[in-house]
Amino acid sequence: MSEDRAITALDAAGIAYTVTRHGPVGSLDEAARARGVEPRSIIKTLVVRRADDDFLFVLVPGDRQISWPKLRALLGVSRLSMPDKDIARQVTGYERGTITPFGSTSAWPVIADEGVTGTVSIGAGAHGVAATVDADAMIDALGAQIAAVTEPL
Repeated sequence: MSEDRAITALDAAGIAYTVTRHGPVGSLDEAARARGVEPRSIIKTLVVRRADDDFLFVLVPGDRQISWPKLRALLGVSRLSMPDKDIARQVTGYERGTITPFGSTSAWPVIADEGVTGTVSIGAGAHGVAATVDADAMIDALGAQIAAVTEPL
């Protein structure tokens, strides 16, 4: 089960976390209420493709979106894309909407936007399942690079 893989990876990372399980949500605000955090503290894990078989994770605060020019400049590339849901599942082992670097079937590099701070809630491998963690501990555990790669929604 995908949730088990994510929880096992969180345990292996040695960071403190709390799992929250909730039903379907229809918006960022609903998800934040269900998880007991601010909308900005919901962390979206986005899969970005640099080239064939070359992906990375970008951790984005809930109230922001990727700034493609900033991300391309950081990575020194002229082209990036987001894979479709089938490719995303193939390269992470998770369905879109449940993707997390924790327990991904491939250990892709992770970039965390500089706005990923404080107590945050990140997906935990299944719909309606999230892990609430300290952002710094999560970033350290993932070996993530911190950079300014987002803009307001």
